[in-house]
Amino acid sequence: MSSTSSIRVVPTGGALGADIWGVNVETLTDSQFDVIHRAWCDHDGVVRLPGQFGSAEALLDFAARFGELDLAPISTSGDLYRPDLPHLTVISNIVENGKELGALGHYESAWHTDMSYNPVPPKASILHAQELPIAGGDTGYCNMYTAYETLPDEVREQIQGMTCKHDSSRNSVGEVRAGFKETYEDRGEVPGAVHPLVCTHPETGRDCLYLGRRALAFIPDLTEKESDRLLHTLWSHATQDHLHWYQKWRLGDIVVWDNRCTMHRRDALDPRARRLLNRAQVKGEIPTPASRAA
Repeated sequence: MSSTSSIRVVPTGGALGADIWGVNVETLTDSQFDVIHRAWCDHDGVVRLPGQFGSAEALLDFAARFGELDLAPISTSGDLYRPDLPHLTVISNIVENGKELGALGHYESAWHTDMSYNPVPPKASILHAQELPIAGGDTGYCNMYTAYETLPDEVREQIQGMTCKHDSSRNSVGEVRAGFKETYEDRGEVPGAVHPLVCTHPETGRDCLYLGRRALAFIPDLTEKESDRLLHTLWSHATQDHLHWYQKWRLGDIVVWDNRCTMHRRDALDPRARRLLNRAQVKGEIPTPASRAA
C-alpha cells in the first residue's frame, strides 16, 4: 500500500525517539520512507519500527534508503560475518561449534557514538532483533541536542570552537583493539580523529554536543588535567537519566539511530542467554563545527 495515511508516529515519551506503526520495510514506498525519515529528524535521531520479520537483505535495502552503506568490519576471526552480504554486521554473544556468530558478546557497553574515532564517522546505525534473551541487553539512547542546550551558560560558552581527540584504541565494551596499546605516554600518540565538541547537524540545522567516546579522549587545546576536568563535566551532564530513553528489545524490532546527535550504550546480559541482532551502517560526513564555534 503506497498511502501514508495508515502510518502512525508515536513518541516514546522519553527524552527522544518515536515508534513508527503501519509500515513494512520489505514493501516500503518512497512516500512512506519520507514519513520515517521526517520522524527520525523530528524525534531527535531515534525511530523504532516494531514487528519487522523480513530478511537480512531487506534490512540492508531499507538501510540504503538513508544513504550509502558502510562495509561491515572484519570479525575477530578475520572473516566477514556474512560473506554473501559484506555490508551486514552481526551483533551476538552466541558461540556455536567453537565459533562466535557475532561481535560484542554479552558485556555492558559504555556510552559512545559509533566509530566517532574515524575522520568521517557513520551517520546512521540500524539494528534488527533476530534472537533475544528474556532479560538484559537493553540499549539506551542519549539526546545530544538537549545535552548541549541544557549545559550551564558558562560551560556552553567555554567549549565553543574547541575540539576533542576521539580514541580509537578501544571498542565500546572497553576492550583494547588488536594492534593498539593499553596506554600512551604522550597524548599526541593516542590514535583517532579530531572533531568539534559542538557540531551543527547537516539535516536539522540544530547544534549538538559531540563527545563520541571517552577512554583516552582529550581536548588538544587544554592541559591534560584541564581536559580531564572539562570532559568529566561534559560527560556527567550528558549522561544524566533525564536525557535518556531505553529500548527494551522485542523480536522483529528495527531501531534506527543518528550517530550525529545521539550516544548509546548497552546493558550486560547473561552470557548463557542467546542474543543476535543484524546491523547495517550508513556512511556519513565530516562533522561540521557549529557556526558560533567555527
